[in-house]
Order: sequence, then C-alpha cells, then structure tokens
Amino acid sequence: MLKWAFTFLVIAIIAAILGFSGIAGAATSIAKVIFLIFIVLMIISFILNITRGKAPKP
Repeated sequence: MLKWAFTFLVIAIIAAILGFSGIAGAATSIAKVIFLIFIVLMIISFILNITRGKAPKP
C-alpha cells in the first residue's frame, strides 16, 4: 500500500511539473488518503502484535 502512495505522489509531482494542475491535485489527494490508510493499518498491526505478545519480524 505504501508503494501505491509513492506511485501517486510521483505522478502528482510529474503532473505538477508539466502543468496539469487538475491531475496533480487529484493524484496528491489519492496519495494522502492511501498513506493515511497505511499508517492506520500499521498502527493496528503493531497494537495487535503487542497484545498477542509476539515480537515484530524484521
């Protein structure tokens, strides 16, 4: 999921450089949403691992 967020971020940067403001804004919004979902799922995963007593795998 983090890979998708970075992909949309790169698309937004390229679109902004080329002057496509509508596409850049949409791609930026999508990247933000996906990144926030990733952070929430990561925190939930850490909490569940702590409550089960398992150490996170490297």
